[in-house]
Parts: sequence; C-alpha cells; structure tokens
Amino acid sequence: MRSQVLLENVDRTATALVRRELFKCIGLTEEEMNRPLVGIVNSWTELTPGHVHLREVADAVKTGVRIGGGTPLEFDTPAPCDGYGNGLEGMKYVLPQRDLIADSVETMVLAHHLDALVFISSCDKIIPAHLMAAARLDLPSIFVTGGPMLPFDMFLPKEAPRILSQLCCPSAGACSGMGTANTMQFLTEALGMSLPGSATTHAVQSEKIVQAKQSGMQVMRLLEAEITPRRIMTREALENAVSVQMASGGSTNAVLHILALADELGIELAIDEFDAFSKRVPHICGGMPSGPYFILDIYKAGGVPAIMIQLGELLHGGALTVTGKTIAENLVGRWVLDEEVIRPRSNPFHAGGGIAILRGNLAPDTAVVKQSGVPESMLVHRGPARVFENEAESIVAALNREFKEGEVVVIRNEGPKGGPGMREILTVTEQLFQMGLEEKVAIVTDARFSGFTRGPAVGHVCPEAYVGGPLAAVRNGDMIRIDIPGRKLELEISETEMDKRLRQWHAPQRKLTGHLAKYAALVSSAHLGAVVRA
Repeated sequence: MRSQVLLENVDRTATALVRRELFKCIGLTEEEMNRPLVGIVNSWTELTPGHVHLREVADAVKTGVRIGGGTPLEFDTPAPCDGYGNGLEGMKYVLPQRDLIADSVETMVLAHHLDALVFISSCDKIIPAHLMAAARLDLPSIFVTGGPMLPFDMFLPKEAPRILSQLCCPSAGACSGMGTANTMQFLTEALGMSLPGSATTHAVQSEKIVQAKQSGMQVMRLLEAEITPRRIMTREALENAVSVQMASGGSTNAVLHILALADELGIELAIDEFDAFSKRVPHICGGMPSGPYFILDIYKAGGVPAIMIQLGELLHGGALTVTGKTIAENLVGRWVLDEEVIRPRSNPFHAGGGIAILRGNLAPDTAVVKQSGVPESMLVHRGPARVFENEAESIVAALNREFKEGEVVVIRNEGPKGGPGMREILTVTEQLFQMGLEEKVAIVTDARFSGFTRGPAVGHVCPEAYVGGPLAAVRNGDMIRIDIPGRKLELEISETEMDKRLRQWHAPQRKLTGHLAKYAALVSSAHLGAVVRA
C-alpha cells in the first residue's frame, strides 16, 4: 500500500515514529493506521444547496469504507455555486475554480500518500474538477454524486404556473432540471465512475445514503482489484459520455468539461467530434429546459441506465465501470419505465443531439449552441448586431428593456482570458424570457451559458474577442447569420473589411491581480476545454 511509506522506518530515523504519533493525534489506532487509507474528497459547504447535505453522505461513505476494511480520512474542496455569481463579478471565479479544485485534490492526496479515493461531488464545476483530479492521480476511485433537489411543483396544485416551480428550490441538492450540475452527474455515471442509477437518486432520498455506503465498500474492492480511473475513463467511456450528453439535452458547459477531462487523460478528442455525435445520437430524454420534465421524472423513468438502454448499440457496452463490470453487464435487469420521458430513438424529442458545433468567419475555431433549446423558428436567423463590450453593459440594456425583435445581441470580452473566467450569461437570457423575446432575439458571445438557457444562445465563440478573434470586429448594425442546421455562424462583411477592422483593434485595458491574473495568463481557448496549462 502507498500509505505504508508513511509508517515504515525507511530512512532509519525517528521520522516514521513521528508520523505514527501524528496519526495518533487525530485519533487513529495502530489497527487503523495499518489499513488502507482512503481519502474522502468531499465538497461539503454550508453556502450552497447542492452541497449542504454532503456531510451526512460522507458519514455514510466512511461507514462503507470501514465495512470494507479501510480507514477513511476526509478533506473538503472548494464548491462554488453559479447561482450566487450570475450577473456579478463573482461569476468570474466559478470556471477558474475547476482547475484550482483539481490542483487542491492532487496536493492533498500526494502530500499524504493515500491509497484510494471516494469523491463526493455535486454541481457544475466541482464534478469535472474531481474527475480531472481522479484522472491525474489514477488511484482506485469512485464517485458519489450529490443528487438533484426535489422539484417544487410536487407540492403545488396542478394549475399553478410552471415557471414558479422552475424558480423555487425546496430542498438540498442540485437544481432540479437538466442544467450543468445534473448533466455532469449523468455523465459521471455514463463514464462508469459512479454506481448505476445513482445520478438521478435525489439528495434527500434514503437511497442516496445506501448508495454512499455501497460506494465506500466498492472502493475497497477496486483497490484490491487494482482498477483505477484510467482503466475506466478510456476513449470509449468518453464517447459514451458524449452520447448521453446528446441524448439528454445536457448543458453546453459539458463540452468544456469533457474536453478538459480528455486533455487530463491524454486522450485526443476534438470539439468537432461532438458534432459528429450530435448527428447520429437523437435527443431522447426530455429534461427541462429542452423538454417538459424534471429529474424526478427521469428518475422514475429509469434514470441514466434507461437512457443507455435506449441508446443501445450507439454505446460502447464493453466499457469497464466502477462496479468491476461493463456497461452492458450493469444494464442487465434494468428497464425503461416511461417511454414518454425517455423515448426510443424512433420517437425522439429532436432528431439531432442536444448540442451543435458551429463554424464560420465569426467562429473559425467553433462556437457551441444547445440546439434542443432553440425554437424551430430561430434555428436559422439573420439580424442586426447590437454589441456590448462586456456582460455588465448588456445587463443594463436588458433591465431597461432596450432589446428589439430580430436583433443579435453580441456580448464580447467575456471568454476565458477576456473576462477573465468565461462568465455564464443568464441574467440577459432570463430578462429576454420575461420580455417575451426568447424566441425573437439571438445572443452570440465568447462567454458561457447556463444549462437552463433557452432560445438561440450561441456561446464559446473561438477565438475569443480579447485575443483578437473575429468577434472583436463586429459593429452595431452588422448583419449576423446563424444557421444551426447548416452549422454556420457568419458575420456578413468581406474578408478585406474583417482584416481591416482587426488591424485597427486593440485589446481592452485592465488590471488583474491574484488568482484571476494567473488564470488569464495560463488558460487555453474554450474549444480546447479552457484548461490551465503551465
């Protein structure tokens, strides 16, 4: 065991004796020291509903580890909530924390020579951060995802407006639709890194506690069998995750995170491959906002295993999982319980997958759109640009109800380097919804969008404006054409005019300090996963 180097007197000094005393100081017995030391990587915090319940989950995991013969040792990681930061400066720190969290896990685990890991993860950036850390460390690992919160409309009369149920948060857990948090929980299971059926088990269900205990027990089996994340998270597993993302109408943010995970694993995965999956995997799971259903409905319909059953031969059934069995073996005895919620491929919500990748003179290195959330009338749109130099300017215009039908709102200098931090644009999209313009006004930006975004919202435009991408050349009134079926994003000016404008362009002046200064200097483009590289 790796941890035994802490206790063996390999240097023939008193150091090993001191380390034993340190373990005794935290209450461990000799017997506990001599068992495998299992890190419980928790993301518990009192600040956010997606994580506030994870203390109890961690206790259950520890029970499972002890049953399996290990000694659990818990530490926490940061766990930012997008909901607090939307429309504010705080949102600049949310995506950058993904790579920071991965680094913090690496630091704790390697500094303390742990033998295996259980990741207790919830919400948008924490789950991918933990997956990246697991890939980097490659120690026997299993994930317990925090689960969604209950949908509020289960307590409302049927005639109550559905919009109220979308805005209310009645329990602990991740937001109850198909936002980024639940997308990443789905994809963790699709990757094979969490127990089958666990992604849709709700935060407040006793089943979540049972699964936590089972996961603690299972990590000990993984340790004994020497099954590590890199044996599970293969190229085939990543492709399974992309297929489930397309089938479930998941968040555009997952594109960033899968690319970052592939980079961590050393697996070549290009953003254009997502579009290839989109063209062969239909959108069959109707979670909001791309469909009418809550995660609770998906849970009742059979959860992620039911999605995978419907996908059939589109998946790599032979991919290994944390059960020690393959995807195909895990699906034996599982059923699709409601084919209106999780439909067969012959009767999809949309014929194409949830995500489309666009290219054009405005996005030479691609842009991303959740096509399953775009009304048919806006799949192809041509309109005049209304340009904002940052999100704050666009929010002022939105609150003043300045937008006009047919416009293409351009929000730039909000990419990974430009923000910095690639903020999530939600306030503007929600204001458009309140104005009844979500099907009449498009948005194009180098920022990200919330998983709950509806309408023609094209994000992740690359290269971003701050580094001199074509988005920097757009002027008010320029005509922009969005053709999602044709996968095009075009600024209707000549190549000569584009070159002229970009030669005259200068990056906005700013002064950065602290973490954001480091991030802006090291982060890669969004089409590469916005990963931090030395």
